[in-house]
Amino acid sequence: VTLVEESGGGLVQAGGSLRLSCAASGRTFSTYTMGWFRQAPGKEREFVAGINWSSGNTYYTESVKGRFTVWRDNTKNTVALQMNSMEPEDTAVYYCAAQDCGPSDCYSRLKSSFNYWGQGTQVTVSS
Repeated sequence: VTLVEESGGGLVQAGGSLRLSCAASGRTFSTYTMGWFRQAPGKEREFVAGINWSSGNTYYTESVKGRFTVWRDNTKNTVALQMNSMEPEDTAVYYCAAQDCGPSDCYSRLKSSFNYWGQGTQVTVSS
């Protein structure tokens, strides 16, 4: 069984920071791309950030560039999302997901491309 499990959500004031963590288990993720998505009430789930596990190469949606950083810890099989300068618009349930991309990096932003999903963690930014 492949599991991804998020942690670290909570309530923060605008301008503050939160760090989310995603723990992956059940397989070796060296050929995977890990993604962070979020879903606000009444909206579609959207891509936030991704990282290719082997190379460490990252990619982001435009609205979080310069504010959010994603990285992985190979020894712990975890991926983290550091969120700074947070805005009320960042309020959503955040999901970690995994996609098997084989030996090459991939940069998909489509939720349909990701095979494994966590249950999500709530992030609320107050104004």
